[in-house]
Amino acid sequence: MRLLCWNVNGLRAAAKKGFAHWLHAWDDAIVGLQEVRALPEQLPADLREPDAWHAHFVAAEKKGYSGVALYARRPPEHVETALGNPEFDSEGRVQIAAFGRLVLANVYFPNGSGKNRDNSRIPFKLDFYRALYERLESFRAEGRPVLVMGDFNTAHREIDLARPKTNLKTSGFLPEEREELDRW
Repeated sequence: MRLLCWNVNGLRAAAKKGFAHWLHAWDDAIVGLQEVRALPEQLPADLREPDAWHAHFVAAEKKGYSGVALYARRPPEHVETALGNPEFDSEGRVQIAAFGRLVLANVYFPNGSGKNRDNSRIPFKLDFYRALYERLESFRAEGRPVLVMGDFNTAHREIDLARPKTNLKTSGFLPEEREELDRW
Protein backbone atom coordinates (compact mmCIF):
# COMPACT_ATOMS: atom_id res chain seq x y z
CA MET A 1 0.00 0.00 0.00
CA ARG A 2 1.27 3.46 -0.92
CA LEU A 3 0.29 6.67 0.80
CA LEU A 4 0.51 9.72 -1.44
CA CYS A 5 0.01 13.34 -0.46
CA TRP A 6 -0.26 16.37 -2.76
CA ASN A 7 -1.26 20.00 -2.43
CA VAL A 8 -2.87 20.29 -5.87
CA ASN A 9 -3.56 24.05 -5.65
CA GLY A 10 -6.95 23.50 -7.30
CA LEU A 11 -8.19 20.05 -8.33
CA ARG A 12 -9.99 21.39 -11.40
CA ALA A 13 -6.70 22.84 -12.67
CA ALA A 14 -4.92 19.56 -11.88
CA ALA A 15 -7.64 17.69 -13.80
CA LYS A 16 -6.77 19.68 -16.92
CA LYS A 17 -3.16 18.58 -16.52
CA GLY A 18 -3.94 14.84 -16.35
CA PHE A 19 -4.70 14.22 -12.69
CA ALA A 20 -7.18 11.40 -13.44
CA HIS A 21 -4.57 9.56 -15.51
CA TRP A 22 -2.02 9.99 -12.72
CA LEU A 23 -4.51 8.74 -10.11
CA HIS A 24 -5.36 5.58 -12.04
CA ALA A 25 -1.66 4.69 -12.33
CA TRP A 26 -1.65 3.68 -8.65
CA ASP A 27 -2.83 0.15 -7.90
CA ASP A 28 -3.02 -0.05 -4.12
CA ALA A 29 -2.93 3.43 -2.69
CA ILE A 30 -4.46 6.10 -0.54
CA VAL A 31 -4.15 9.60 -1.98
CA GLY A 32 -4.67 12.68 0.17
CA LEU A 33 -5.11 16.02 -1.57
CA GLN A 34 -5.05 19.48 -0.09
CA GLU A 35 -6.18 22.85 -1.44
CA VAL A 36 -8.80 21.20 -3.65
CA ARG A 37 -10.65 24.54 -3.93
CA ALA A 38 -13.86 23.09 -5.39
CA LEU A 39 -17.18 21.66 -4.35
CA PRO A 40 -17.57 17.99 -5.34
CA GLU A 41 -20.36 18.90 -7.77
CA GLN A 42 -17.94 21.23 -9.59
CA LEU A 43 -15.63 18.33 -10.40
CA PRO A 44 -15.91 16.10 -13.45
CA ALA A 45 -17.50 12.71 -12.80
CA ASP A 46 -14.21 10.87 -13.31
CA LEU A 47 -12.82 12.73 -10.27
CA ARG A 48 -15.98 12.75 -8.18
CA GLU A 49 -16.52 9.00 -8.52
CA PRO A 50 -13.48 7.49 -10.24
CA ASP A 51 -13.65 3.82 -11.20
CA ALA A 52 -12.17 1.48 -8.57
CA TRP A 53 -11.62 4.32 -6.08
CA HIS A 54 -13.51 5.45 -3.00
CA ALA A 55 -13.56 9.25 -2.98
CA HIS A 56 -14.29 11.56 -0.05
CA PHE A 57 -14.38 15.35 -0.18
CA VAL A 58 -14.53 18.16 2.34
CA ALA A 59 -15.11 21.62 0.91
CA ALA A 60 -14.87 25.01 2.54
CA GLU A 61 -17.99 27.11 2.88
CA LYS A 62 -16.14 29.90 1.06
CA LYS A 63 -16.08 29.10 -2.67
CA GLY A 64 -12.72 28.39 -4.26
CA TYR A 65 -10.98 28.11 -0.88
CA SER A 66 -9.06 25.32 0.80
CA GLY A 67 -10.72 21.85 0.85
CA VAL A 68 -9.33 18.33 1.07
CA ALA A 69 -9.98 15.09 -0.78
CA LEU A 70 -9.17 11.47 -0.07
CA TYR A 71 -9.04 8.72 -2.69
CA ALA A 72 -8.59 5.14 -1.53
CA ARG A 73 -8.59 1.84 -3.37
CA ARG A 74 -9.88 0.19 -0.19
CA PRO A 75 -12.85 1.86 1.49
CA PRO A 76 -12.25 3.42 4.89
CA GLU A 77 -14.54 2.17 7.65
CA HIS A 78 -15.25 5.72 8.77
CA VAL A 79 -14.34 9.28 7.74
CA GLU A 80 -14.60 12.28 10.07
CA THR A 81 -14.64 15.71 8.50
CA ALA A 82 -14.83 18.04 11.48
CA LEU A 83 -13.07 18.92 14.71
CA GLY A 84 -16.22 20.23 16.37
CA ASN A 85 -15.31 23.90 16.07
CA PRO A 86 -17.44 25.72 13.45
CA GLU A 87 -14.66 28.21 12.80
CA PHE A 88 -12.28 25.40 11.80
CA ASP A 89 -14.85 23.14 10.22
CA SER A 90 -16.18 25.81 7.84
CA GLU A 91 -12.79 25.91 6.12
CA GLY A 92 -12.85 22.26 4.97
CA ARG A 93 -9.40 21.31 6.21
CA VAL A 94 -9.65 17.87 7.83
CA GLN A 95 -10.40 14.27 6.99
CA ILE A 96 -9.73 11.60 9.58
CA ALA A 97 -10.20 8.16 8.07
CA ALA A 98 -10.10 4.77 9.75
CA PHE A 99 -8.52 1.93 7.79
CA GLY A 100 -8.68 -0.97 10.21
CA ARG A 101 -6.66 0.07 13.26
CA LEU A 102 -4.82 2.79 11.31
CA VAL A 103 -6.12 6.33 11.65
CA LEU A 104 -5.09 8.52 8.74
CA ALA A 105 -5.52 12.29 8.93
CA ASN A 106 -5.43 14.22 5.66
CA VAL A 107 -5.06 17.87 6.60
CA TYR A 108 -4.62 21.26 4.99
CA PHE A 109 -3.29 23.27 7.92
CA PRO A 110 -4.10 27.00 7.98
CA ASN A 111 -1.62 29.63 6.92
CA GLY A 112 -1.02 32.17 9.67
CA SER A 113 -0.17 35.16 7.48
CA GLY A 114 -3.58 36.82 7.28
CA LYS A 115 -4.91 38.97 4.45
CA ASN A 116 -2.30 41.69 4.94
CA ARG A 117 0.61 39.34 5.67
CA ASP A 118 0.55 40.63 9.24
CA ASN A 119 0.53 37.20 10.92
CA SER A 120 -3.01 37.92 12.13
CA ARG A 121 -4.12 34.30 11.69
CA ILE A 122 -1.40 32.84 13.92
CA PRO A 123 -3.77 32.40 16.91
CA PHE A 124 -6.29 30.62 14.65
CA LYS A 125 -3.54 28.42 13.20
CA LEU A 126 -2.17 27.47 16.61
CA ASP A 127 -5.66 26.73 17.96
CA PHE A 128 -6.28 24.52 14.91
CA TYR A 129 -3.03 22.63 15.53
CA ARG A 130 -4.02 22.07 19.16
CA ALA A 131 -7.58 20.95 18.36
CA LEU A 132 -6.37 18.45 15.79
CA TYR A 133 -3.65 17.20 18.11
CA GLU A 134 -6.19 16.61 20.88
CA ARG A 135 -8.51 14.73 18.52
CA LEU A 136 -5.71 12.51 17.26
CA GLU A 137 -4.47 11.90 20.81
CA SER A 138 -7.83 10.28 21.58
CA PHE A 139 -7.06 7.64 18.93
CA ARG A 140 -3.52 7.16 20.25
CA ALA A 141 -4.98 6.66 23.74
CA GLU A 142 -6.93 3.72 22.28
CA GLY A 143 -3.62 2.25 21.12
CA ARG A 144 -4.28 3.00 17.46
CA PRO A 145 -1.49 4.10 15.14
CA VAL A 146 -2.06 7.60 13.71
CA LEU A 147 -0.51 8.97 10.55
CA VAL A 148 -0.87 12.63 9.58
CA MET A 149 -0.33 13.74 6.01
CA GLY A 150 -0.95 17.04 4.37
CA ASP A 151 0.25 20.56 3.88
CA PHE A 152 1.38 21.71 7.33
CA ASN A 153 2.07 25.29 6.21
CA THR A 154 5.03 25.25 8.59
CA ALA A 155 8.69 24.48 8.03
CA HIS A 156 9.56 22.59 11.19
CA ARG A 157 13.35 22.79 11.10
CA GLU A 158 15.90 25.10 9.47
CA ILE A 159 16.76 22.39 6.95
CA ASP A 160 13.14 22.54 5.71
CA LEU A 161 13.51 26.11 4.47
CA ALA A 162 15.87 27.78 1.97
CA ARG A 163 16.49 30.94 4.03
CA PRO A 164 15.65 30.25 7.66
CA LYS A 165 17.38 33.32 9.12
CA THR A 166 15.35 35.74 6.96
CA ASN A 167 12.07 33.97 7.78
CA LEU A 168 12.16 34.01 11.58
CA LYS A 169 9.27 36.52 11.70
CA THR A 170 7.32 35.00 8.82
CA SER A 171 4.29 32.77 9.28
CA GLY A 172 5.30 29.25 8.46
CA PHE A 173 8.56 29.50 10.40
CA LEU A 174 7.67 31.37 13.58
CA PRO A 175 9.03 29.83 16.79
CA GLU A 176 5.52 29.29 18.21
CA GLU A 177 4.43 27.40 15.07
CA ARG A 178 7.52 25.21 15.14
CA GLU A 179 7.11 24.57 18.88
CA GLU A 180 3.57 23.37 18.29
CA LEU A 181 4.89 20.82 15.80
CA ASP A 182 7.45 19.63 18.35
CA ARG A 183 4.57 18.01 20.28
CA TRP A 184 3.69 15.87 17.30
